[in-house]
Amino acid sequence: MFPSVFISHGPPNLCLHESPARDFLAGFGQKLGKPQAIIVASAHFDMTVPSVCADETPGMFYDFEGFEEALYQMAYPAPGFPQLATIAATMMEQSGFPVQEIVGRGLDHAVAGPLRLMYPDADIPVVQMAVQTGEGMGHHIALGRALAPLRQHNILLIGSGSLTHPAEDVHSAEQDFNLSPEDSAREFAAWVLEKAEAGLIDQIADYKALAPYSLENHPKPDHFVPFAFAMGAAGEGAKGLRAHTSVMGGVTMLDSYIFE
Repeated sequence: MFPSVFISHGPPNLCLHESPARDFLAGFGQKLGKPQAIIVASAHFDMTVPSVCADETPGMFYDFEGFEEALYQMAYPAPGFPQLATIAATMMEQSGFPVQEIVGRGLDHAVAGPLRLMYPDADIPVVQMAVQTGEGMGHHIALGRALAPLRQHNILLIGSGSLTHPAEDVHSAEQDFNLSPEDSAREFAAWVLEKAEAGLIDQIADYKALAPYSLENHPKPDHFVPFAFAMGAAGEGAKGLRAHTSVMGGVTMLDSYIFE
């Protein structure tokens, strides 16, 4: 059975430049093994209701500006899996969620970026799904738990976001991976690590009230709700193992977690 994982996907050009986060993702797929298919809850795909992409052949959605021209020519030609999208939609509906299947959006950089490094052969079917940032962490924990049985069928469930994401403009083309974490980022990451390792999912759900510097690290929750999805997808009583930690620009923690 595959664990569920949370990935900090980093900037769109992470694949082009050496960094600790790039090196980690380049070896992470081999560490996890090859799943039958992958479902990714993307921080860059925000819909009012749970949504899954049911494309036979997903295209690309270049949801960024101001980066190297080469990025706009790079594809991730993984096949889609419409049947799995329908199964996932049905499982969420059976858990009480209204769900829609959509086609034609394309894989965004929260999906294609890390998978390009993790599984460069692009031969594993991928289903992209949306987050609902207006619904909070508990909603995403429940979404993950609705899909948790898929892990028994060698489906890899991923939440792709960022452990901290303090500003919309933090992902510029020039990145500095040599700065030490600022106190706000370091203390928030340490709090998450403590709660994840102890399996305290209710405290993760209430991070806005309980975590240090929660608003500074997540002015909007879009990049942290995938963490809740991934932790929920590991099922009741799951605990987290931090698989990687590094920082970009002193404020963006690029930690990734395995939950089981």
